[in-house]
Amino acid sequence: MTAKRYSRYEWHRRLVPPSLHTANKNPSHLHGHTGTTMAPHPRSSKHILLAGIALSTAAAFAPPTSLSSSSSSSSSPSLHRSVSPPRISPLRHHVLPNTVGSRRTAATAATTSPERRPSRLQSSSSDESASSSSSSSSTIDCLVVGGGISGATLAHNLFYGDDDGNGGGLDVLLTESRSYLGGNVQSTLHADADGSFLFENGPNSFATQPSVVRISHQLNIQDQLVFADESLPPWVNHHGKLHPLPKGKGGKGARGQLELLFGSNGILKFGLTGDLLSWPGKIRAAVGALAGHAPPPADGTEETIRDWVTRILGEEVFARIIDPFVSGVYAGDPSTLSMKAALPKIARIEEYAYDIEWNKFGAIFYGGLARQVELTKERKADPPKPEWVEFEYGNPGSYKNGLSTLPKAIEKELGDRVKLEWTLTRVSRIDPSRPSLGYLASFSTPTGPQTVRAKSVVSTLPAHAADSVFEPVLPASPALFSRVRDAVNRRGIYYPPVAAVTLAYPRSSFRDVDLPNDFGKLSSLPGFGLLHPRSEGIRTLGTLWSSSLFPGRCPDDYHILLNYIGGSRDPAIGTMKEEDIVRAVDEDLRKVLLKRDAKEPKVLGVKVWPTAIPQYELGHLEIMTELEEMEKTAEGLWICGNYRSGVAFPDCVTFGYEQAKVVREFLETRTKV
Repeated sequence: MTAKRYSRYEWHRRLVPPSLHTANKNPSHLHGHTGTTMAPHPRSSKHILLAGIALSTAAAFAPPTSLSSSSSSSSSPSLHRSVSPPRISPLRHHVLPNTVGSRRTAATAATTSPERRPSRLQSSSSDESASSSSSSSSTIDCLVVGGGISGATLAHNLFYGDDDGNGGGLDVLLTESRSYLGGNVQSTLHADADGSFLFENGPNSFATQPSVVRISHQLNIQDQLVFADESLPPWVNHHGKLHPLPKGKGGKGARGQLELLFGSNGILKFGLTGDLLSWPGKIRAAVGALAGHAPPPADGTEETIRDWVTRILGEEVFARIIDPFVSGVYAGDPSTLSMKAALPKIARIEEYAYDIEWNKFGAIFYGGLARQVELTKERKADPPKPEWVEFEYGNPGSYKNGLSTLPKAIEKELGDRVKLEWTLTRVSRIDPSRPSLGYLASFSTPTGPQTVRAKSVVSTLPAHAADSVFEPVLPASPALFSRVRDAVNRRGIYYPPVAAVTLAYPRSSFRDVDLPNDFGKLSSLPGFGLLHPRSEGIRTLGTLWSSSLFPGRCPDDYHILLNYIGGSRDPAIGTMKEEDIVRAVDEDLRKVLLKRDAKEPKVLGVKVWPTAIPQYELGHLEIMTELEEMEKTAEGLWICGNYRSGVAFPDCVTFGYEQAKVVREFLETRTKV
């Protein structure tokens, strides 16, 4: 090979904040699934490579996942269109268990309780000299800006400590400009004469990873965890027919591997009798996976997702599987998204393949096997704690009362350390001549301007909300976050609009047709949900079969469908009227799932996120590299968010865990000095 290639982990290093390069050893973060809702079990990814369609299902199915993650309300306010009858507020009336707590000792709890800890806030009308005081009694340990999943879990970990509750109790403050924690995570309970309906206005679930189970255990909400049936497959719509992607039947160990390979919906059947791909398409994919493919550009040119997939697996795999997958994960355009930035965990498989000496042409199946072996060793070396609830890596999960259970539990734990409706306006040095004193953050709040003094600051704001507030300490940040990238015709990091439309239909409204591979009737909706290739003329990006994933969320004679529509290739959705959005989704559903004479839907919710998902487009890695260098000039300040560490719910939770280690280490070093 003459092409210039990054080392095995270089892509991750270039994308993830430098603070996590050494601290983040969690394999679920480095190598877990991108998706949070409909991604298949990790074991399926590598065996689908065996079928010769590796990337086809390596991260096969996930609706817009960054809706779930670390978006802070400092972004443009969402267009929340209320429906009739009125919904119960997801903040004030959503049922949550009352057993939230930690394992901290009574002595530690006493020293860190809200009643015993002095306030670190001061009015901005205070005398400027007092504002610049270096007294440790008036400076908190860490200010976390942005109360999405990334920021909320970081604040929890700083307060709680490590897995055993040690090293916590830090004086932390979490600020959020919305009226609730959780970012784009919103669980809503709707009740009417037909019964109760529990649904999500953002992401529907997460691909289970240790980070999620760990924090659930720490918050005493692990008994609220629920997991989907592992045998439920993702489906792809092609030519008006639903095609299941390979999935096992939920068996463990060797049995599960055999099910995935030889089961009724296994890889072998998908490759030999499945008709999602034509025989020429299957052969082209098999050649790229098993024999080899064209090398990457010799000049190091950054490839888009489309470039990478067509080079390795062919155009058909791209058009029928990867294009809808990308629409689901990023609501993005695979012709502008950078492969190394957006899907680094899959792109690295090619690096593993070329690292095998005899694999001269880079057949990625063998790279997938090599990574699977390594991943298995990593998991055995760092197994889940025995006291955690049992789980399967990658299996879709949620909580009994919805994903909002997690941020609500954190809000209850932190108490008055959480400040809602606080909008960051400026961050500066307490004393520019003495950087070690820390930072002064200014906020607009319902009670007037406030300032906070902090030894360290972590921002999880979206990129478009962080462009100017850090200018006093990072003078080049506005120019960086607003840079024009000619290759994709963008300014800054693009966040396209996405609408989450939740509709409920009676079971009798669904078509009474038989599904392939012994899945029974379509009317039972046996699966994760459905994605649509852009070539099918369906405007909706994907439809989650929410009530199939988590039974009991609606009356037995109904199905709940969570639909995502919009994205970078359909930005007009951000300005459409609610009734027009619902009509567009309903028309799409009648083309594929519903009887033409089906009743009108019960509209549970329409939520338009104007700036939903950061697009990891061409040039993204260069921006992240420059941001990394910029951070080195401001010790104790980290500019983070889901545009750096990943858009998936587990990525954000893992970030909170790993970044807390970095902050604690910095504070310990600062204390010694």
